[in-house]
Amino acid sequence: MMLIDKKIIFYFSLLLMTTTISSSLMAQQSDHSLKGKKVLFVYGGWEGHDPVPTRDIFVPWIRSEGAEVVVSDNLDVYTDSTLMNSLDLVVQIWTMGTITGKQEEGLLTAVKRGVGLAGWHGGIGDAFRNNTEFQFMVGGQWVAHPGGVIRYDVNITDHEDKITKGLKDFYMNSEQYYLHVDPNLKVLATTTFSGDHAPWIDGAVIPVVWKKMYGKGRVFYSSLGHVAKDFEVPEALEIMQRGIRWAAMSLHEAPEKWIQPVYGR
Repeated sequence: MMLIDKKIIFYFSLLLMTTTISSSLMAQQSDHSLKGKKVLFVYGGWEGHDPVPTRDIFVPWIRSEGAEVVVSDNLDVYTDSTLMNSLDLVVQIWTMGTITGKQEEGLLTAVKRGVGLAGWHGGIGDAFRNNTEFQFMVGGQWVAHPGGVIRYDVNITDHEDKITKGLKDFYMNSEQYYLHVDPNLKVLATTTFSGDHAPWIDGAVIPVVWKKMYGKGRVFYSSLGHVAKDFEVPEALEIMQRGIRWAAMSLHEAPEKWIQPVYGR
């Protein structure tokens, strides 16, 4: 009798856990954050990060969510004040390259005003290497990917935030980004380096997914997505889609508390 009771409790607990995760994922799928929003999708830069193929993943999806999308492969779009003042969100995939002072000013001003910004991998994490204010806005800058394309784990560290709620740890076969980061980010997922390719960083824990504010604007970043194929990993795609939705609400919801100091006094 006791054995039967234990089995019933185990299976009931398993069913409850599965139902909770499924409900969380369904809630995310029915999120209407993008409906009626205006989004600028800017792509270009180094072609090795698949700006065109990833454009073809995210632009149709954003439109399917009910948003109006303006697509541009020219950074001059940031100098169009009429357009920038009409936006809810900017999504950028533009690795390396250069940006002029006026182009950068147009983007920074929009985000400070409250327009959201979302991007992945080198698209904002390794864009415009000479522009430190841009890096200050993003919250981090790529510096290395030891070993190139390798298998590595991604660990969900915040199970309550709506961007990562219901998701479990997973692995990637891709570039494991080592980034210099703002210590006050709200980190949602991390990765730990093995030291196989750079022994002096063995055990180093680096953020993979984060959110922050820049002025009144929400900023979302994921280091996943070296190439379009990486988004075939369901968790990588789901995290990016949820992050885009979150950033799109920047002008419509109160700012979140994001500073999480890691240094004690």
